[in-house]
Amino acid sequence: MPSTTVVVGSAVGLHARPAGIIAGAVNESGHEVTLSIAGEEPVDAGSALMIMTLGAEQGAEVTVESDDQATVDAIAALVAQDLDA
Repeated sequence: MPSTTVVVGSAVGLHARPAGIIAGAVNESGHEVTLSIAGEEPVDAGSALMIMTLGAEQGAEVTVESDDQATVDAIAALVAQDLDA
C-alpha cells in the first residue's frame, strides 16, 4: 500500500482547522486514508476528530497511507503545509 512520511507544517499542529481541511480532502478523494505517528495506531484521516487524537504538533513526522498514490501525495502535501496561515 502506498505511503509516505511527512513533517507537520501547521504552526498549531494537526488541530481543528488543519484536521478539518485534511479530513475534507480525504472524503472528497473517495479513498480510505490513514495517518499515523511512530509507535501509535493509524487513525482514519477522513475524520477530523480522529486526526486530532494523534496529537501531532508542528515538526512531528506523520505517515500517510492509502491504496491510491495520488491521494497519498495530495494528503501528504496538506499535512506539510501551514494550514493556519
